[in-house]
Amino acid sequence: MDESPRQHIPELTPEQLARSLPASMRKRLMNGQFESGADVAALRRFIGLSQAELARAVGISVHTLRNWEQGRRHPEGPAIALLRIAARHTRILRESLASTAGSAACPGRRCQAPRGAIPGGVAERSRCPAG
Repeated sequence: MDESPRQHIPELTPEQLARSLPASMRKRLMNGQFESGADVAALRRFIGLSQAELARAVGISVHTLRNWEQGRRHPEGPAIALLRIAARHTRILRESLASTAGSAACPGRRCQAPRGAIPGGVAERSRCPAG
């Protein structure tokens, strides 16, 4: 019997399975419908970034991201738009993060980085965009 490539579907690794999102959930997140902090955490895991990396990529503090993930606060306005982009274009988000890795270094706990120091970011005032 001839074996076609469709018969050799590789199994997901445990890491890939842990990062996966159901298609319906990804579609909902791409539409900006974040129903709970678990949605933000699931998106971050799907992208494959740590809290510090996603916070830096989106231009927010790690504290803000943790508040979203734990349901104490909810993303609004421009933050939802950036999360929608993250859900749609995960590769671009990772590339953007890699290109800003050296440029967002901070000499101390707080810095005087201008608001939105990361292109397209929504960095909080007087908070370091590097996290």
